[in-house]
Amino acid sequence: MKPTNIIERIRLLFRRKSAGQYVDYVGAQHDRLLEFLGIDRKLTGSALSEATYFACCKVLSESLGKLPLKIRQRTEDHGVITLRGHPFYQCIAVRPNPYMTATTFWSSMELCRNHYGNGYAWIDTHDPKHPHLWLLPPDRVKIWYDDARVLRNVPDVYYQYSSPEGIIVLGSEEVLHMKSHLCMDGICGISVREQLGSSIGNLRKSQKLLESLYDSGLSAKAVLQYTGTLNDANIAALVDGIKKYMSTSQSGAEQVIPIPVGFTITPLNMKLTDSQFLEIRQASALQIAAAFGVKPYQIGDYTQSSYSGTEAQQLSFLIDTMLYILKQYEEEIAYKLLTDQECEKGCFVKFNTDVVLRATMEQRLSALGTAVGNFIYTPNEARDYEDLPHVPGGDQLLGNGNAIPVTLAGRQYVNEKEAEHGTGPDP
Repeated sequence: MKPTNIIERIRLLFRRKSAGQYVDYVGAQHDRLLEFLGIDRKLTGSALSEATYFACCKVLSESLGKLPLKIRQRTEDHGVITLRGHPFYQCIAVRPNPYMTATTFWSSMELCRNHYGNGYAWIDTHDPKHPHLWLLPPDRVKIWYDDARVLRNVPDVYYQYSSPEGIIVLGSEEVLHMKSHLCMDGICGISVREQLGSSIGNLRKSQKLLESLYDSGLSAKAVLQYTGTLNDANIAALVDGIKKYMSTSQSGAEQVIPIPVGFTITPLNMKLTDSQFLEIRQASALQIAAAFGVKPYQIGDYTQSSYSGTEAQQLSFLIDTMLYILKQYEEEIAYKLLTDQECEKGCFVKFNTDVVLRATMEQRLSALGTAVGNFIYTPNEARDYEDLPHVPGGDQLLGNGNAIPVTLAGRQYVNEKEAEHGTGPDP
């Protein structure tokens, strides 16, 4: 029986093995198209095979995945509490769906956002008490803006998802949509690989060059000198024979190349240092990393890095790169998963960035001791940061008794007689 409703179609998608067949079919059609156009598949395939591009996607995905995400609410006394009883709390913080942890889900969402320019997740509210989030493959999603008001009376954005069972149309309120930082119309993001295709292609070509050098035993082309004339067929046979002995696949005979009498073979040495191969490759890698907002040390470039410099770069990475990404996630999740009434009551979604900037134990204890001694944290609040249990009497603010309000400055120098005659210093 063919499912007719959207919920059952999506559920069937994640259970049927035919989903894998659909991917294979699309990939085969794509390969035929590239072959017809005369495009080299090895250079136009997934950019993730390039080391720098892969490292940048990995850094951003893992940086987002390691941050705890919580639903919080501001209280009447200007405090903040965590809403662990909210229907979506377990969904976004622990288990978005039965097959993914929160870490895996948000890392995958960030990978799609960087690689495709857009990351999509379907909000499954079929069971309001146990909602789920399902990742949608970005290469199967198209964005439509109904400015002609065909589907509804109010113009809206719709997402057309091509599933193995057919086309599914989802409204904007049903999809979490994370865009890349480059977005011309504010609706559809543009990926870095689309903008820096030539730079990524150059790095992949350099990688292919190294592979060919390794395959040839790190030997370049050679000139064969001989006396006399040879026809094309004999020349081809002679060259094939020499290639056979120059190939690294011939075990034990790589360094011995037999040639006929009267022939001379002269290798054309190619030095990568003369062509500044490493410098050009490093410059291209830094350009791609800069486009992602990734610091040089995060892609293995420690030429201008030190311990103190790396610590400063980590803080810079959080401020310059991650805060923009986190703010987009927080705003999108809060708008799609929280009701208007909950937002009016002070509910919001927040990533905990303290796990990235977590200091040494000595630094943490010093900072917490200062906070407790200056009426900022109670002892029990400070113990929460170290995952320690509360203690009796630890909910009272403590501090230095010498601290006084600015309006009472100087009163400590007024004695009782001066206070009675009004001759003491002015408060």
